[in-house]
Amino acid sequence: MMPLSMAKPGESVTIRKITGRDEIRAHLAELGFVVDEVVTVVSELAGNLILQVKDSRVALDKTMANRIMI
Repeated sequence: MMPLSMAKPGESVTIRKITGRDEIRAHLAELGFVVDEVVTVVSELAGNLILQVKDSRVALDKTMANRIMI
């Protein structure tokens, strides 16, 4: 496993685990980041990511992306 922040633009990956406090995991789940969900990296700038999750695009900073393991 590796953090989502290591994924390259254009790559589709499957979420394996989400770490962090309960509030953080709940917030990410509300955004669509749940285990076994496929996400696509749209673009990356200085570690910050724009991701395609289900039918939405979501921006995550590097610290949040590091909590999502793929």
